[in-house]
Amino acid sequence: MATDAQREKFLPISREDTERRGWIELDVILISADAYVDHPSYGAAIIGRLLESRGFKVGIIPQPDWRSKEDFMRLGRPRLFFGITSGNTDSMIANYTANKKPRKTDEYSPGTKTGLRPDRAVIVYANRVREAFKNVPIVLGGVEASLRRLSHYDYWNDCVRGSIMVDSRADILVYGMGESQIIEIAQRLSNGELTSSLDDIRGTTVIRKNVEHLRDCVLIPSFEDVAENKKQFCRAFAMMSEQMNPFTGKTILQKHKDRFVVHFPPALPLTQPELDRIYELPYAGNWHPVYDNLGGIKGFETVRFSLSSHRGCCGECSFCALGFHQGKIIQSRSIRSIINEAKLLAAKVDFKGTITDIGGPTANLYAAFCASWEKTG
Repeated sequence: MATDAQREKFLPISREDTERRGWIELDVILISADAYVDHPSYGAAIIGRLLESRGFKVGIIPQPDWRSKEDFMRLGRPRLFFGITSGNTDSMIANYTANKKPRKTDEYSPGTKTGLRPDRAVIVYANRVREAFKNVPIVLGGVEASLRRLSHYDYWNDCVRGSIMVDSRADILVYGMGESQIIEIAQRLSNGELTSSLDDIRGTTVIRKNVEHLRDCVLIPSFEDVAENKKQFCRAFAMMSEQMNPFTGKTILQKHKDRFVVHFPPALPLTQPELDRIYELPYAGNWHPVYDNLGGIKGFETVRFSLSSHRGCCGECSFCALGFHQGKIIQSRSIRSIINEAKLLAAKVDFKGTITDIGGPTANLYAAFCASWEKTG
């Protein structure tokens, strides 16, 4: 059983954890379809630690039982919002093989046990939260939400589905890596703004009935059009792709029945000092101790002694979504920051002398730079 001292190294996952900290109410509650690993290779950990560093009280509900609303209420009602993610991968990919057969293991769950995450986790979680807390803002993030932010082809049902915003009934979706967006959302909600006024945050998507106040937008074929016509689908994707440059991209509008999905331009790339600060936050560097007797988290072993040096991919491979999610501009940490993290790894009692990997999605393109990126993307 995890001791109080062990649990204090992690963000709260239970009422007991918040009470030990003397907290009556959390500002933000994150819900993830992955087990809780407090390491910067896990998105929920990065977002949680970043919010914490800005003074917000953050808790995490990892892999809640989605069959009822009770488990979603374990940390109470947050002051600002619920943040929902499928985890490090799309929940359908986590649950099924490419041949649509159920997977026998889940490496992001304790002991590789399956059945701990629902299909289409983001939609399921968001609707359970809405059932439990009708008026609390819901913010979607992570790769599952990010890649389904507009109408998209769904391999699992072999059809075109509308934006995940519609099925989830969420208030706002954060696409891409999300750090700058989530901080702005938290700060503006904390200042008393309503989600209905969050109409200008880069790297987000919202749903609006009235879009007359939005200027210089690109209207792409509607969900109904792309669902019925393959050429319209291709046209919509091409038009959307042209607006993915963070420096020149415009707001995209896509109609879904009588409402519009409003897709604001991508977030600007992080500066090196910003990226350094994110990876230097006080991560515990391990899975939560509640998983110790459950077999641990196998997926973490791949990155336990590895270092992230950069983000982004300037390629546009048809089989890969990295550029679409992380952006095409390479963003690199400083050598000083990487060396400091390497020293922390080397000081761990279970370190065997080898750092298994230093890299990012673009392999050896660390520090790759083009002067035109800063002006034209």
